[in-house]
Amino acid sequence: MKQKLNKLEKYWVMYDVGNSAFALLVSTIIPIYFKNMAAGNGISASDSTAYLSYAISISTLIVAVLGPVLGTVADGRNRKKPLFTLFMMIGVLGCAALALPKSAILFLAVFVVTKVGFSGSLIFYDSMLVDVTTDERMDDVSSQGYAWGYIGSCVPFIASLALIFGADHIGISGTAATAGAFIINALWWAVVTIPLLKNYKQNYYMETKTNGVKETVKRLGTVCGEIRNDKKVFLFLVAFFFYIDGVYTIIEMATSYGKDVGISDTSLLLALLLTQIVAFPCAIVFGKLAQKFETSHLITVCIGAYFLVAIYALWLDAAWKFWVMATFVGVFQGAIQALSRSYYAKIIPKEKSSEYFGIFDIFGKGASFMGTMLMGISTQIFHTSKAGVIVIAAMFVIGFIVFKLQAGPVHRVKRAFINEDEDEYEDEDENENDYEIGDMDFAEERF
Repeated sequence: MKQKLNKLEKYWVMYDVGNSAFALLVSTIIPIYFKNMAAGNGISASDSTAYLSYAISISTLIVAVLGPVLGTVADGRNRKKPLFTLFMMIGVLGCAALALPKSAILFLAVFVVTKVGFSGSLIFYDSMLVDVTTDERMDDVSSQGYAWGYIGSCVPFIASLALIFGADHIGISGTAATAGAFIINALWWAVVTIPLLKNYKQNYYMETKTNGVKETVKRLGTVCGEIRNDKKVFLFLVAFFFYIDGVYTIIEMATSYGKDVGISDTSLLLALLLTQIVAFPCAIVFGKLAQKFETSHLITVCIGAYFLVAIYALWLDAAWKFWVMATFVGVFQGAIQALSRSYYAKIIPKEKSSEYFGIFDIFGKGASFMGTMLMGISTQIFHTSKAGVIVIAAMFVIGFIVFKLQAGPVHRVKRAFINEDEDEYEDEDENENDYEIGDMDFAEERF
């Protein structure tokens, strides 16, 4: 197997480098900037943490609702790139617009729109994986995406830190410096996406004669039926819902939680920069390990490690402890996301990748919605962020148990589409066994 990425794979990876700049802002500068702004508006620390949790939850809920419909539309011929471009530009322009609001509530409103653009673009981006590489290379390419995303995002992040920490020397306020940081990251995100926009071609798609709402709903219902009858895919999505809940919540709320337990802004930013640096080689290593070990085994290791992170966070009360946690998170953060993405991509039909990733996004974003919402509610009820951490730890336990129920060698199901309106399908290989799900005939090949 070729070890080096080809040009199209590299261009696909570059979008991870671009959007990860915003993802890093969400877990570092944005929470600090917002909480400082909220404090200036007379909002308490626990309430500002809760408000940020609610904003994240709202944005993820919006994308979770839109995701399946958008995914269904995107699986038509030549539709994926335009939709990807639209949501990417919403994210980029929104990121730059974060520099404008002066009130905490207005800032959160712009943040919600920006995060919808960011998260929406990932539905189409993730589904592009089937077009840019092969099944055998998916684990490695997906891991390379997260890996280079982590290290690449450090470039605009370091530039942002230099601007913020050097604000006094430049003669500008900290607020103006942070506004400049938002613009720097928006430009980075846009520029590194250009090669993918120029070179991506949608190879797998569904041929349909109509584009109406009725047709879209019908196709979405068909996909949901397929998933319900596919035990492996269904159980994976349930497990993913629970364990990725904890992962996303830790990523998005770590900085806010760190501030609540008394860790300084500088320590938080530098520790989370360390997470990015550690995640770079570790994500690549896990991608290589997937060539020797079952991907499912590696995912269970990552889930167990994250459970330990959640338990450790309960005793977090000093900067050095946060640094230890940041290092440990860096080892597994990219791996669990990359391997989950590639594992799922290998067990779904390629010509319906956007539809299936739209459902995937429901479970991922739904989990993120629940995790951040529970974090906010628990914090306000018990007046401590640690109450939410206990709930997150429980999510990893449930995710681990359900994942083990379906874990094992990947059974790839190939479904060759001919004409949707006539409901005709053909086998891709001679040694396939036909079986029927609902009103549709499929061909199954197990490796």
